[in-house]
Amino acid sequence: MSVARARLVVPAPSRRHSMCSAQCTFVVRSLIRQQQKNILHHRRRILKLNSKEMTYGPVFYTHRSGAMSGQHLADGTVDTGNGGNRSPVDTKSPTSIEKQHSYEQIDHAHFLANDIGTLYLNDRFSDVVLVVNGERFHAHRVVLASRSDYFRALLYGGLKESHQSEVEITEASINSFKKLLEYIYSGRMNLSILKDEVILEIFSLSNLFGFTNLELSLCKYLRSNINVYNACSMFGAARLYQQEDLVIEALNFIDSHALDVLQSESFLSLSPEALQEVLNRDSLYAYELDIFRAVCRWIKANQDDEDPEAKIKVLSTVRYPLMSLDELLSVVRESQLVSSDNILDAIQLRNTLPSHKLKFRGQLKPNLNIAHPSQGAQVMQGEMRSALLESDSNGHDHERGCTRHLINESDSGIMIKLGHPSIINYIKMHLWDKDLRSYSYYIEVSMDQHDWVRVIDHSNYYCRSTQRLWIHPRVVQYIRIVGTNNTVNKSFHTVSMEIMYNSEEMDLVNIEKGLVVPKFNVATMDKNAIVIDGVSRCRNSLLDGNCKDYDWDCGYTCHQLGSGCILVQLGQPYMLSSMRMLLWDCDDRYYSYYVEVSVNMWDWELIIDKSKELVRSWQLLQFNPRPIVFIRITGTYNSANEVFHCVHLEAPAQVPIDSNTVEVEQEISNLQVANRLNINESEEPESVVSTSAAETSTTVVGSQTA
Repeated sequence: MSVARARLVVPAPSRRHSMCSAQCTFVVRSLIRQQQKNILHHRRRILKLNSKEMTYGPVFYTHRSGAMSGQHLADGTVDTGNGGNRSPVDTKSPTSIEKQHSYEQIDHAHFLANDIGTLYLNDRFSDVVLVVNGERFHAHRVVLASRSDYFRALLYGGLKESHQSEVEITEASINSFKKLLEYIYSGRMNLSILKDEVILEIFSLSNLFGFTNLELSLCKYLRSNINVYNACSMFGAARLYQQEDLVIEALNFIDSHALDVLQSESFLSLSPEALQEVLNRDSLYAYELDIFRAVCRWIKANQDDEDPEAKIKVLSTVRYPLMSLDELLSVVRESQLVSSDNILDAIQLRNTLPSHKLKFRGQLKPNLNIAHPSQGAQVMQGEMRSALLESDSNGHDHERGCTRHLINESDSGIMIKLGHPSIINYIKMHLWDKDLRSYSYYIEVSMDQHDWVRVIDHSNYYCRSTQRLWIHPRVVQYIRIVGTNNTVNKSFHTVSMEIMYNSEEMDLVNIEKGLVVPKFNVATMDKNAIVIDGVSRCRNSLLDGNCKDYDWDCGYTCHQLGSGCILVQLGQPYMLSSMRMLLWDCDDRYYSYYVEVSVNMWDWELIIDKSKELVRSWQLLQFNPRPIVFIRITGTYNSANEVFHCVHLEAPAQVPIDSNTVEVEQEISNLQVANRLNINESEEPESVVSTSAAETSTTVVGSQTA
């Protein structure tokens, strides 16, 4: 039609012109026919390929308004033509769907980024000039405002800069601002070619101008590129802009490379407040004399900028009692920076105070076992010393694989010396556990082997297997373990020992009266709890954490009413105030019971008394906090038979506890049970929900979700 329409508007041609025109028309029509053949061939080829991808059924053609759709053929779409009722084969193959989606979605974001990037430092369409230290940068208000809240307020917020053709930027150097401007237009920045000081300045500008994503990326880069020469600068910048992760990373680096950092030039650039924060850390592990000399350098370098008060505060961070008498009288006094009275006070404290009251510095290596020969640790007392720090906790017996000492008053126990004074808060000790024996012991620490501080006292508690002991962080170099009791013989056996500053698990525990207050369940086999008494197809099924897979034959621990009990021993004493247990509840039976606890198997204390109540299913028990090693559960009644069944025990309870909430339905049910018991104790009551207290205890039972 287009060819014919063109010929209509052309004036009547000559015969020669008509022949040429006919030839052209023939050629065009030939090309069109060839093109149509190519298209049809291409569609048939695609249809053939897609038909092979169909998972089942024949190939149908899709019709739309009575005509075949080439798009559907190409996509492999199937339709039966039955008025919209599609057959099971009317399904696109994953490949065809992927192709269709690729055609439907156009992503030219990279073209957009490149086009905007061409505007960088380009005066074309520029409507503002940014002036930095006299150098002019052509820019575009809309680009700046769309990328930064700072520039949006500056250029469109009604300030005077909103109407100026030139805006002065006073907070940046030319080089750093130029790199930032390039990032604004391109979204890219190559940090590998930039110096540390430029990166730090861009870091500060990203904070000032509100480029949050850039600030976070720079923070990650800086954290992975801290060295002796830039650690203090990074710490100062991170502290100023409240980048907590970078602050921690920089401080940890400074701590572990203290002497080199103290002697670096960047140390002199710290502000008085930042310097005090660095020097006040117990983990800044360096000789106090080296710290004092670094402070003298800092004062000399900053004497024109700082007031006398700042100098006094910085000098007060030095721990003079840790210096020797010769260092105080020669180096410190000759510096004339510290008064004679302060020097005399330091000498007096050094001579009179016990060493554990002096504020020592120690190395901090989080989550690394420093009780190992590779860290310079050694066993100085005990029999078979070589076994303790390198032994396998699984390959031990009476004669090998453990370090021991005799339990008597003259034996001073097992002593370990760490390679360096170190900050610790966690001791993991594995006691010999090839039978059911228990031990008692205490642990002391010291800096000089003369002044010992007892940090763990389990001399009145029964302990077994692995001991996971937490103390408040402190600097130590010597650790002494003294056994006080073995339920089998007169020897104390330690198989392995780990000592560290544990930062990974410290949020899972508290410390109260020298005992661990766990937030997790310690009545588990993983935490070395065991069932000492009770009948079960699997000895420790009560402690395996499985409270779903139980039935009439398995999944519970039991004892005969009127005879025996269910007795559990925890691995070590814990300060507990709650428990939770699941009574067997595959039918509508109910139970009565009571719970006692002990720390030594001799002295028992009743904490829960349900012997005169009817309860079933989940039991949530709350009581006053107390040390617990042994848990004894004694059943007194079962409405179905003469056996008490318990499926699951956990301590502390791993559900939220609200001792002030008592539902109305629970009170009504409890009243109904009490009335039935008063009328006829032999009558079988309905399934009940009971709430009562022993001391200040609360029990929530019934259909509570596990």
